Amino acid sequence: MASVLSVDDSRIMRKMIGNAAEAIGYDLLEAEDGRKGLDVLEANIENVDLILLDINMPVMNGIEMLKAVKTDDRFKDIPVMMVTTETSRASIVEAIKIGAANYVCKPFTQEELTTKMVESLGMGL
Repeated sequence: MASVLSVDDSRIMRKMIGNAAEAIGYDLLEAEDGRKGLDVLEANIENVDLILLDINMPVMNGIEMLKAVKTDDRFKDIPVMMVTTETSRASIVEAIKIGAANYVCKPFTQEELTTKMVESLGMGL
């Protein structure tokens, strides 16, 4: 089943992302930090179509996970969307340079999140 992987240390945020994923016909996989996110990705590589990634997390932050994903031939073509409170231009530019397909700043509306997910998946509206 096609899935979206949400990597965020906030359970509430993962639930919101899960609702958006369900609205566009995707299952949700989740992890609370980048290290666990890579483990979930490895275990479900055939099913993950999009990664939604927070920046500020314990153990391994989102930028570190993004670098790991984009330098691994198995994962590099999976679009990654940053979903974070980091609004500084430097953070946004860094994430885009590394390979993030999209960037959403918290707080956001469910409609904004869903629209950005659809864009990142290349589905069009």
